[in-house]
Amino acid sequence: MNILKKTAFLLFTLCVVSCTTTKKEMNKSNSYANDTHSYAKPNEAVAKHLLLDVEVDFDKEVIKGTAAYSIESTNASEIVFDAKNLKIHQTTVDGKEVAFSLGTNDPILGQSLTIPITKNAKKVAISYETTDKTEALQFLNPQQTADKAFPFLLTQGQAILTRTWIPIQDSPQVRLTYTAKVKVPKELMAIMSAENPKVKSENGQYSFEMRQPISPYLIALAVGDLVYKEISPRTGVYAEKSMIDKVHYEFADMEKMVNAAENLYGTYVWDQFDVVVLPPSFPFGGMENPRLTFATPTVVAGDRSLTSLIAHELAHSWSGNLVTNATWNDFWLNEGFTVYFEMRIMEALYGKEYANMLASIGRQDLAEQLESFHDKPEATHLKLDLKGKNPDDGMNSIAYDKGYLFLRTLEETVGRYKMDTFLKGYFNKHAFSTMTTEKFIKYLNTELLEKNKVSFNINDWVYNAGVPANAAKIVSDKFQKVEEAIENWKKGTLSDHELCAKDWNIQQKIHFIRNIPATISIEKFTTLDNACQFSSATNSYIAMVWFEQAINHNYHANNVDVHIENFLMTVGRRWYVSTLYRAFKRADKLEEAKRIYEKARPNYHSVTVNTIDDMLGVSY
Repeated sequence: MNILKKTAFLLFTLCVVSCTTTKKEMNKSNSYANDTHSYAKPNEAVAKHLLLDVEVDFDKEVIKGTAAYSIESTNASEIVFDAKNLKIHQTTVDGKEVAFSLGTNDPILGQSLTIPITKNAKKVAISYETTDKTEALQFLNPQQTADKAFPFLLTQGQAILTRTWIPIQDSPQVRLTYTAKVKVPKELMAIMSAENPKVKSENGQYSFEMRQPISPYLIALAVGDLVYKEISPRTGVYAEKSMIDKVHYEFADMEKMVNAAENLYGTYVWDQFDVVVLPPSFPFGGMENPRLTFATPTVVAGDRSLTSLIAHELAHSWSGNLVTNATWNDFWLNEGFTVYFEMRIMEALYGKEYANMLASIGRQDLAEQLESFHDKPEATHLKLDLKGKNPDDGMNSIAYDKGYLFLRTLEETVGRYKMDTFLKGYFNKHAFSTMTTEKFIKYLNTELLEKNKVSFNINDWVYNAGVPANAAKIVSDKFQKVEEAIENWKKGTLSDHELCAKDWNIQQKIHFIRNIPATISIEKFTTLDNACQFSSATNSYIAMVWFEQAINHNYHANNVDVHIENFLMTVGRRWYVSTLYRAFKRADKLEEAKRIYEKARPNYHSVTVNTIDDMLGVSY
C-alpha cells in the first residue's frame, strides 16, 4: 500500500475510533502549564488520540510507519510535535499532504516538528522511521535474552524519550488515548501498555487499544518470544519460556496487592494489571506503563523478597498514571506519592514492621543523596527547576524518599484516617488529569489543612533544601536488632558464623551489609565473607550492596573481582550499576571502572549509558 493510500486508510480508521472520555474529563480546563521540556503548544493545538501503525524491522533495527492523530485547536495555524533522531518522510492534514518543518536540533530536547493546519483541521498523520540514534529503543540479540533463541525489543519512554520512537507532543500533561497496529516477525509476540494478547498471532500482526487517556511517556512496546501466565482474572505475567514459572511464583501476590490498593484509595480503573519481566538490560527496577508494568529480572529472587517493586509500580496506577505530574519539575508528585502508597500496600499485606524496614532503607538512601548534593542544595527541593537540563537529573531519592517523608510526616500530623480520606478524594477528583506542585499545595491547604485547622510547614518541605526538623522518625525494631548484633560482632562476643546463622530477612541483611564499619580490617572482612558467602550471593540486591562494600574496603578475596565484573556485564539496572561504578570512582579506581564499562556498555540501555558516560567522563 503506498503512503497516500495508507494515510487515507489510517484517517478513515481514526474517524470511526471512539475515544472514551467522561463528562468530568470533557469539563476540565484546557489550560496547560509551561513545559520547558517540550516544543508542543497544547494550548493552541493538541493531540487527543493516536493511531499508530508500525512495523518492527529487527534486521535494520528500526521501527517505521505512521503516527496519525485526532487533534483539537483554538483556530491555530500550526500544530507542533516533538521529534528526536527520527526520519520524517511525509505529513498530511485531513488526508492532504502538507509541508512540514523541523527546528534546530537540541541535544536534550531534539527538534520541533511543525505542521501547518487550518482552523477546522481534525486529523494529522506523520510517516516516519526511527534511526540508530533512537534512545528509547533497545534491540537485543538472542544472546542478550534469557532463552537465547530470538531477538528482543523494548522501549523506555520516561522521561522524554517517547519522541525518539514516535513523533508526539511529548509532555506529561498531554493525555491521549491510542490504538495501534504493530507488525513483528511471526515467531515473536508484541505487547504494549494497552489491551494485550495472551497468545501469539499466526502472522505477527497485533492490534492494541488504550481507552483511557495517558501521558506520552507511558506508551510502551515490548517484542520477544514471550508467553503469558495468569495469576487472577485481572493479573498475570509475561516472560520468556525459561522464566515464566519462576516469575509466576515470584509475583503470586499481585491480586492481593491490587485488592489492598483498592481498599486504600479506590477502584483500580485500568482493567488489567500485568507484568512483563524483560531482559537484564532494562534500565529501571520497573516502569509503570498502564496495564503492563515493565520489570527487571533482578527482582526475581526466588523468595518473593523484592516484590515491593511490584507494589510500587501498582501504586503508580493512581499516583502517576491516574493523576500525573504536569511537568518534570513536579516529578515528586508522581514518585513521593507512589512510595507512600507502596509502603501502605506492603503494610497492609505484610505488617507495619516490614513496611518500616523498607522505609528505613529509603531514609538511608535519602541521607546519602542529600550528602551528594551538599554543593547544590537547590537539587534537594521537591519542586525543581530543570530548565535546560535533562529531566532524568531529577529522578533520584529526593523525589522518591523526601517526597515520601513529606507525606508520612503529614500523615502523622493530621492522623491516618484524615490522610486516607484526603488522598482518596484527591485521586478521585483529579482522575485522568495532571497536577502542578502549586495546584496540589492549594488543594492540600483547602481540603485537608484548613478543614482540620492544622498548620504544616509546606514551603520548608517543597521549596527549601534538605529535610525539615519535623520529619517523621522511622523506627524498625528488626533493624535495631541488627545494629545490636553489629556491636556484639565488633566487640568479638558474636562470631562470624553466629552472625551469618541469624534468621534475618533480606532487608535485615541489606541493613547489616550497609552498616559494616568503614574501619574493619581486611582479615575481618574476609572471615565474614567466608562465613556468609556474600561474594557469591544470588540475590541481586545483596550482591550489589556487598560489592559496593568490597570496592570501598579494597577487598579482593573469594574471587570477588570476577563476580563484580560479571555483575556489571550482565545487569543493566541503572541504580545497581551506577552504585558500583560510583564506588570505583570514589575509591580512585577509575581506570578499573572504565575497563569494565567499555566491555559492558553495549549491553546497557541508553538511559543507563547516558548516566555512566557522564559519571566516568567518557564518550564513545
